[in-house]
Amino acid sequence: MAATSATVEACTGKATREACMLIVFIGPPGAGKGTQSKRLLNYLGIGHLSTCELLREAKAAGSPLGKMAAQSMDQGRLVPDALVVEMVNEKLREPQFSKGCLFDGFPRTLAQARALDASLEKRGTPLCLALELRADEEELARRMLGRAAQEGRADDNPQTIAHRMEVYHQQTEPLIDYYRFKSILSIIDAMGTPDEVFERIKAVVEKRRKQ
Repeated sequence: MAATSATVEACTGKATREACMLIVFIGPPGAGKGTQSKRLLNYLGIGHLSTCELLREAKAAGSPLGKMAAQSMDQGRLVPDALVVEMVNEKLREPQFSKGCLFDGFPRTLAQARALDASLEKRGTPLCLALELRADEEELARRMLGRAAQEGRADDNPQTIAHRMEVYHQQTEPLIDYYRFKSILSIIDAMGTPDEVFERIKAVVEKRRKQ
């Protein structure tokens, strides 16, 4: 409960309200995270932190952290969570993240979420909001298959979609209960047009900013 109290305190008060906007998106494949995250970034004017891009940039730059990450990547291994969190902390010091951050692709697992929270709370900037885009999985599968047919993408077929859904349930879905316990989870109905879904997201974000 201490972590929850810290989060609530950090998100209250006019002076800290804007700086508090550290947001995580959760949702199954095909739920529209990419589309909605772009809209939210423009709406809030906060930084976008993609861990995939972060790792590629760090490797290309040859920084000390990047060299350590490159060793894992070149050997086909996952970059250790502690190293990714350290790289995230380093990135958050850049000016474009002064008003907040939308995390993309991280955390994906419960272990990563705990590591990120521990690090952010040490900085005095805990996560403010976790948004779960929730939708009917059969409808999501139809969406992805339709998109694949239109774009000629062979990678989105019933087998790969089923596998991606399974990975989501096993690795990422536990984050929902984790963030619910911390009292920062909001569930967004992802069914409807992109405009309708974004209006729901804006309503949740504005409610959090006014608390």
